[in-house]
Amino acid sequence: MRKITLPFLLFFCFSMAWAQEIRKLPVETKVEKNHEVSIKGKRVPYKSTAGTQPVWDDKGDPIASLFYTYYERTDVSDKSKRPLVISFNGGPGSASIWMHLAYTGPVILKIDDEGYPLQPYGTSSNPHSILDVADIVYVDPVNTGYSRILDEETPRSTFFGINADIKYLADWVNTFVTRQNRWASPKYLIGESYGTTRVAGLVSQLQNAHWMYFNGVILVSPTDMGIERGGPVKMANYFPYYAATAWYHGQLPSDLQGKDLDEIIPEVEKFAVEEALPAMVKGGSLSATEMEAMATKMARYSGLDKEVFLSNNLMVGTSLFWKELLRDEGMTVGRLDSRYKGFDRMEAGERYDFDPALTSWNHAFAPAFNHYVKNVLGFETDLTYNLFGPVHPWDRSNETTGYDLGQAMRQNPYLHLMVQSGYYDGGTDFFNAKYSMWHIDPNSKMQDRMSFKGYRSGHMMYLRAEDLATSNEDIRQFIQNSMVEEGIPAKYD
Repeated sequence: MRKITLPFLLFFCFSMAWAQEIRKLPVETKVEKNHEVSIKGKRVPYKSTAGTQPVWDDKGDPIASLFYTYYERTDVSDKSKRPLVISFNGGPGSASIWMHLAYTGPVILKIDDEGYPLQPYGTSSNPHSILDVADIVYVDPVNTGYSRILDEETPRSTFFGINADIKYLADWVNTFVTRQNRWASPKYLIGESYGTTRVAGLVSQLQNAHWMYFNGVILVSPTDMGIERGGPVKMANYFPYYAATAWYHGQLPSDLQGKDLDEIIPEVEKFAVEEALPAMVKGGSLSATEMEAMATKMARYSGLDKEVFLSNNLMVGTSLFWKELLRDEGMTVGRLDSRYKGFDRMEAGERYDFDPALTSWNHAFAPAFNHYVKNVLGFETDLTYNLFGPVHPWDRSNETTGYDLGQAMRQNPYLHLMVQSGYYDGGTDFFNAKYSMWHIDPNSKMQDRMSFKGYRSGHMMYLRAEDLATSNEDIRQFIQNSMVEEGIPAKYD
């Protein structure tokens, strides 16, 4: 048996204490670096701040700490007129990495023009970043990225739920804006996927509980946000997405396949609302002849066989669509981007084994970010950066975020909304995004402050090079157009 000496024991204890210390997230820390990037052909100097900022309980004790990355242009003297964009991703257990490293930030992943990973993994300058017109902070909610709970006695319900998430993040944003002295700045919230639920609720919470007012909200691939739909409405709303995906894969009849996507979408949107929905509502009261005719038309616009609709009482969900569309080729299509194809262990079945889009993306983002955060931002930690963190169980009860966003817009005449959707996104499809907009503004009095932008890509439309340019430019124009001229009162005429 080895004799344990005092020096060895002291070294062992010191090593254990050191190891435990660096595996913990600092309550507050930051690393600042200076950089520059060329955006739209012009040099933009900027400072990055990678750091942590606490979440406090009602007694003022830190119970969690959130990791954030903040980019601010350094050749701007008056920050009171400089827009600030606060960026969240979704999940709800997803880190902010996606839009950070592939969309609006000063660096982007090294991927091909259609979004597929390339080796060696890494990043390059983003010539389309919105940093030329706005400062940006990317926030990782609790248990995502490097953000962690500090007080293990704190109930998980403090963080993990629709309304709990909104409440603590609103307080965090309030602190951040105060510390950075940005109360006078025009402010914007941008969220992707579940992040749209988050920012729709945040703009209301910040406005009504913290008296912080925003110029704009940008919803990227929005969720339902608690806006009611279901049954026939939910199923009928999928048809425009089905048609777009089938068109991309060459599965529509020749007369439709020969048209451009921009010609097909309005036609299928009209079919969904005026024909498919009433037929689904009638259900079993449809005659056999009517059922046959409707199944034939649904097949025409979806690329599926009419027998699929007949055997499912006309109501075909997305899982079956992803499996069925290219079944005769032995392939499946992706959920988050239906341009991507995969194949399952068996061709039989009613749902795919995995999403070929998501699995392709994951191995591009994680290696690149871990290299970037250490070697470029200068932030070092032994913690694992959680692309998808443990945030369950997630309380989804009492969701009203879409309606809350509408109320916030009615209360704030300055507040504008832009929705961005990919036509091939099967997780949060573009027609349901339009449907949400209709119900955010049910009496059509805010149409001049709302806009929809569609792109020929999927859930993360910015992964496609062409759409990276156009979608960032759409944000840039949205910010510039929603800036209020000095002296214009916030009132309705």
